[in-house]
Amino acid sequence: MSWILTIFVIIPVLMLFGLWMARNDNQVRGVMATGATVLLAAAIWLTIYFVQQRNAGNDDAMLLANSVTWFAPLHIDFAVGVDGISTVMILLSAIIVFTGTFASWQLEPMKKEYFLWFVLLSSGVFGFFISTDMFTMFMFYEVALIPMYLLIGVWGTGPKEYSAMKLTLMLMGGSSLLILGILGIYYFTGATTMDVSKLASLHMDVTAQKVFFPFVFIGFGVLGALFPFHTWSPDGHASAPTAVSMLHAGVLMKLGGYGCLRIAMFIMPDGLAMWAPFFLVLTCISVVYGALSACVQTDLKYINAYSSVSHCGMVLFALLMMTQTAITGAILQMLSHGLMTALFFAVIGMIYHRCGTRDVRQLGGLMKIIPFLAVAYVVAGLANLGLPGFSGFVAEMTIFVGSFENGGMFHRVATIIACTSIVITAVYILRVVGKILYQAVPNKKFFELHDATWDERVAVGGLIFCVAGLGLCPLFFQDIIVNAVKPIFNTIIANAPAVSALANM
Repeated sequence: MSWILTIFVIIPVLMLFGLWMARNDNQVRGVMATGATVLLAAAIWLTIYFVQQRNAGNDDAMLLANSVTWFAPLHIDFAVGVDGISTVMILLSAIIVFTGTFASWQLEPMKKEYFLWFVLLSSGVFGFFISTDMFTMFMFYEVALIPMYLLIGVWGTGPKEYSAMKLTLMLMGGSSLLILGILGIYYFTGATTMDVSKLASLHMDVTAQKVFFPFVFIGFGVLGALFPFHTWSPDGHASAPTAVSMLHAGVLMKLGGYGCLRIAMFIMPDGLAMWAPFFLVLTCISVVYGALSACVQTDLKYINAYSSVSHCGMVLFALLMMTQTAITGAILQMLSHGLMTALFFAVIGMIYHRCGTRDVRQLGGLMKIIPFLAVAYVVAGLANLGLPGFSGFVAEMTIFVGSFENGGMFHRVATIIACTSIVITAVYILRVVGKILYQAVPNKKFFELHDATWDERVAVGGLIFCVAGLGLCPLFFQDIIVNAVKPIFNTIIANAPAVSALANM
């Protein structure tokens, strides 16, 4: 049982081999459908098993933990394990890979080569979330980033080469900061291990924490669209093919928030206490600036991309508020945003495939012409603006309530400013819905369009089910997350009294 987590790396490797052996499109589709289904089934089983173990009284910090020495001179192990946070992230990843597979069912050209890079990207994501060794996490992090250049540069649209290069350079720049931070943690703790939990217990030198905290936080924050390092995100999302946008915004950007919490904040709490106000200002700007920028866009993908900047900024914003409720809300927001932005990008890609444009000014009357996709767009929009009954409401309310628990005037003013994003989001979502779905049809050729095919309905229907399910039954996932956040939060507070003062100022 202890090595069951490696299945999330082994299956993508087997999928890569199967795709390499495939000789036609049907075989490629068969490999992808089989592999994605097995990954989803394994993620559902893992979630159920995790809940059963917790209900049975198993309170180990990491379940299914195991490790094997990988590179002894630097004490690097291939170490795996899951808590509630990584469990829900693995489930999210499996859902996006499954739905992304069907969203790419009709992709041309070079279907086989596209899916090879798509699966490699997926393997990096799964490996990152199951790893408990800091260097192994970084390795899988890099594996997840590298395929993005080719996926966008070859199969993307618009200025795809520019977007791919910009994304790659900025994320690699963040990685360079990250590796410096990781090496700083390793050498200034005097560690003989790369295990994240053990590193946190070694109480890294306070001065070193203050020096290396921004390296790690910015390194991961670049992927989490931290202002002003967010500019790669809109261009990358707008040029990426549909399923890549789904996986990138839905899962890959979550590596940023996850890494900030798991490594930067957990291992360097004194650094957190010093730098939190500065980064809180940047994340507050991300939340409001992303929403305002979405209001002035005319491209559907750019609207959703800037919306993602705002919502991912909200994740980092909540983490820095340093209350248990706010951190729980941040993880819920990662899960919620992953689902609803994947739904958005899937529907936008399908509309673009039919209409040949993503320009809001050239679209109209789609509710009458392609009602299934139009309703799916409405659902995604309502979830995005936080309508009760959908996942966005649960996540955002938890974040804002938890943020306001911090008694400091600075933190409460920042919370109020961030709350304005709710109103701004409603403006651009409702404006776009009204324009592209209900106004007059601007092009007579649109009357010849056909609605979603069976494969597109599988992808879109699955995501709608998840977005509504999390919104209507949030306690199942909230309990999993709370039980995982509590020991991390308590460890941070115990290791750095200044953080406790920060959270109650």
